[in-house]
Amino acid sequence: MEHQKQYNVVPQALLPLRAEIDAIDHQILELLGKRNAVVEKVATVKKDTGFGIRDYLREKELLQDRGSLAQTIGLRSEVIESLFRVILWASRDRQAALGAEVPHEMETKTIAIIGGNGGMGQLFNRLFEDFGHTVIIADLGTDCSNAQAAQQADVIVIAVPIAVTCKVIEEVAPHCKEGALLLDITSTKQEPVETMLECFAGSVIGTHPLFGPSVHSLQGQRIAVVNGRDNENWHEWLCNILHARGLSVLDTTAQEHDKAMGIVQVLTHQTTEVLGRTIQQLHVDVLRTLEFTSPIYLMELLMAARHFAQSADLYASIQMSNPETKKVLEVLQVASDELREVVLTKDIDSFRKIFAEVHAHFGDFSEQALEQSSFLIDRLVERG
Repeated sequence: MEHQKQYNVVPQALLPLRAEIDAIDHQILELLGKRNAVVEKVATVKKDTGFGIRDYLREKELLQDRGSLAQTIGLRSEVIESLFRVILWASRDRQAALGAEVPHEMETKTIAIIGGNGGMGQLFNRLFEDFGHTVIIADLGTDCSNAQAAQQADVIVIAVPIAVTCKVIEEVAPHCKEGALLLDITSTKQEPVETMLECFAGSVIGTHPLFGPSVHSLQGQRIAVVNGRDNENWHEWLCNILHARGLSVLDTTAQEHDKAMGIVQVLTHQTTEVLGRTIQQLHVDVLRTLEFTSPIYLMELLMAARHFAQSADLYASIQMSNPETKKVLEVLQVASDELREVVLTKDIDSFRKIFAEVHAHFGDFSEQALEQSSFLIDRLVERG
């Protein structure tokens, strides 16, 4: 204990050096503030000229330049590259928030968000309001009913829980104007899109934001878009807004989307839940295991704990509403039983064979995964 107390006493010679570092850091922040002011001017020029927010050639040249300069002054180029990637990301996000990529001729619309007080509803509220559109919120407890909101709107966004999405579509559709756009933002697409097409003769688009409402930025986030019926060129209007806010649009079909989500969501959520349930049933002292942790285990544990800190109803709906769920979980059970048997019987040859087969299936992605996961691990260790 005495050693620990001595260790915590800051040497006097360190104090002026820390003050010097603080002063330098404050200068860096001031320079970043000046850089941000220039970024706002850049956004104005891009908006006036129609030049896109992201310029990959410019980013590549900038990163090469900063990396080369870093080496000449004794800094590691890969560290400086990581720093400037964050700066560039923030720059793009600021430009998008200022509407740098919003077409000048875009008309403002009245948009009704059914379920607008929920997490995703609020996110889309901010997105549309940032670009000057009028947003009407209808939700449990609001003065405005679903039908009243739909009657006033050019665009009707269904942002309610999956379990009641189709019911709400059936309620709202008869009140939508003839030339309006009806769209949903749920994580399954076949049933909602079919219901919208059946209940409404106008334009229908299904979307699935591949991110949650707590994201720090929309820059680079993906959103799947299913163009069900487009009578009024609404698809282009919507994609212009999404692109302008920095989102990456993935055009797909409802069938292709749900099949992919069977892996991206159902399989990954189920394996995470099995991991968490096993830890709980083994009465694992989680904090104690962290003292022995590797970065990989820490990443797995973070994702599991994050999963169970969120809505049980949301994850239940995602898995129970996907038409691919039964098939995916049956194959998961077979694979689990196979590997369990191989490990318990200590069949090393079969274990190697399975490893080789899976590695061959992943192909070149395995090597990319090694590189990218190493980057993530380094960032995680730095924060630890």
